[in-house]
Formats: sequence, structure tokens, C-alpha cells
Amino acid sequence: MAAKLRKGDKVVVLAGKDKGKQGEITSVDPKAGKAVVDGVNIAIRHTRQSQNSQGGRIPQAMPIQLSNLALLDKNGKATRVGFREEDGKKVRFAKTTGENV
Repeated sequence: MAAKLRKGDKVVVLAGKDKGKQGEITSVDPKAGKAVVDGVNIAIRHTRQSQNSQGGRIPQAMPIQLSNLALLDKNGKATRVGFREEDGKKVRFAKTTGENV
């Protein structure tokens, strides 16, 4: 199945403790149905000091379910993603504006 959300997309969180926050997708795990978004779902990781890292309490973005994310269109509103074929290629488009993503 084609990916509706991809790395680099600007998204908004629809549900959970970070509802309403916006960010950019840094990585996607399609098998697990999760994505990591900058500044969203932050957890504190306690790491031990090592030769190449300081250690301590380090904030880290944790994965969030893809179903809790929505793509932002050019107007900055949440939109659903559709697919259509243009010039023999499958392209994504925003359902609200109809423009290609």
C-alpha cells in the first residue's frame, strides 16, 4: 500500500497528550504504523556517560501512531490524503485543496 505520510511531511497531531502540536516527520516505520515527529511525544531518556557522549537526562522524540497524525495543507489546516494518477505516475494530493503534495 502506498504511504500517505512520508519523511519530511509537515503534520499536526490529532489525538493524545500533544494534540494540536505541529512538526515535521523525521522517520516512518510502516510495518509498526508509527512515525517520529520533531518536538512531539517527547520522553526523557536517562543515559550513562560514555567516552563519546555526555550522558544525563536527554529529551528524545518517541514514535506516535500514524492514525493520530494528519498532513498540513498549504493553508496550515489538517487534511486527508488521496491518490490520483497524473502522467502515468501515482501522486498524493490534499483532499481539502486538491493540490499535489
